Amino acid sequence: MKNRSTTAQSIRAVGRRGPAGIIALVAAATLAAATPAIAAKQQRQVAEAVAPRVAGDPIMAIVSIKSQQVTFYDAEGWIVRAPVSTGTTGRETPAGVFAILEKNREHRSSLYDDAWMPHMQRITWNGIALHGGPLPGYAASHGCVRMPFGFAENVFDKTYIGMRVIVSPNDTVPTDIAHPSLFVPKPEAIAAVPGRADKLSAEAEEATRAADEAKKAASAAAKEATALPAALRKLEQQKARADAELAFADKTLANAKTDQTRAKAEELKQKAAAKAADAATQLDAFRAAAQPKRDAVAATKEAAKTAAARKTEAVKAATDAKLAGEPVSVYISRATQKLYVRRNTHKPAPDGGGEVFDTSIEVPVTIRNPEQPIGTHVFTAMARTGTGLRWSVVTIENGDEARNALDRITIPQDVWDRIGPTALPRSSIIISDEPLSSETNYRTEFVAVLSNEPQGGFITRKPTAPAMVASDDGWDDGFGLFFQQRDPYVQPASPRRRSQYQYYQPAQPMQRGFW
Repeated sequence: MKNRSTTAQSIRAVGRRGPAGIIALVAAATLAAATPAIAAKQQRQVAEAVAPRVAGDPIMAIVSIKSQQVTFYDAEGWIVRAPVSTGTTGRETPAGVFAILEKNREHRSSLYDDAWMPHMQRITWNGIALHGGPLPGYAASHGCVRMPFGFAENVFDKTYIGMRVIVSPNDTVPTDIAHPSLFVPKPEAIAAVPGRADKLSAEAEEATRAADEAKKAASAAAKEATALPAALRKLEQQKARADAELAFADKTLANAKTDQTRAKAEELKQKAAAKAADAATQLDAFRAAAQPKRDAVAATKEAAKTAAARKTEAVKAATDAKLAGEPVSVYISRATQKLYVRRNTHKPAPDGGGEVFDTSIEVPVTIRNPEQPIGTHVFTAMARTGTGLRWSVVTIENGDEARNALDRITIPQDVWDRIGPTALPRSSIIISDEPLSSETNYRTEFVAVLSNEPQGGFITRKPTAPAMVASDDGWDDGFGLFFQQRDPYVQPASPRRRSQYQYYQPAQPMQRGFW
């Protein structure tokens, strides 16, 4: 009762001060009422955390859109986790399977007020990335995954091109799994990889030298034969003129009326006959000499073609042998009924940005009951065991259980024989209802997005042509290179204006000693 009286007196007092006083009181009351809700929201935020053990090399990162959290995993389990801010409504971060394509420690946008995107790790070429940024406590980006600035800096040096990044609409974790369809490497095959790679590399180098020499020989023979037609035409013209002169001499001799003209015509005919005979001899000799040169052109051309084929075969064998020492990734799509294989060659892309992935294997695959959804499952070889590899699975879209999904697929035996015996930790098999995204190209690992989830981050940024995606000019949290107009609602993240933002602050200081 006393409280009500006091409140009434306060209201009457404010009323005497006029409308301004009432507005102030209402604002204060609103703020007081909102404070518990804001506090509760902040308390529900995921805190940065470090596993209480020595961390190994990361194998994958899982972003949960539902929990606004990213977790990095090594062979033994989770290592570190932190809150994130994913794409806002209309520009949602696409859910799906990705991999790190490019890294840039310091990146700034050329369109959005010099927006700061530190420790950027690109996962699509059209503008989705992990990077340090402001965390207001909810989804607020233009499609990227913002991480705490310090956290982004710490994980940056440990990740690598090709590392798996899974963006899940819900919370999910890797679960151990064993199945006959998962690759079981052979120790003897793995031990033989370096020696076989060296041997085939030497053979490829020899085949390359032989192909180069054969090409030079074919070029020289062709160059020498280039003058043959013109020389032949010249000799044929000379013979034709000599034959014409001989014919004229014959006609002159036949028309001679006197002994004197007959004698002169006879002398002219003898000279013309000698000239015609000489021209015929030169032409026959040239033709005889030219034929071997023509034969040489055909022979050296065929030899060069054969040597080039041997070089291609040898280089392919050497490349396969070298790639056998790399983790292998397999993607099986129910939508396309195909199996795709990728391995990182670690060669810089020729047009800049990222590294080249080998894409030489793409074959049809048999899926039982192909009309039924199979889900999206990521099977990853986490570590070696005494009998092969220890596998885990992450399911981000339920169509069928992970084991059932494997049961429904028959991997072609020749593909199994080619990649299974040398499978290493970090190898993976992805099974999905989805086709490969158009973002997948020679500079990417596999990119697949869930079609039944919002794809705002893709919708607002059209995929770029291969020649353009290599450029990192002008991309930021919104990757403004792909927008025609400035977005009035974008929030620049320049360090010079950090005070504009509500930053997430961990409840306890982060252990900066991880890794």
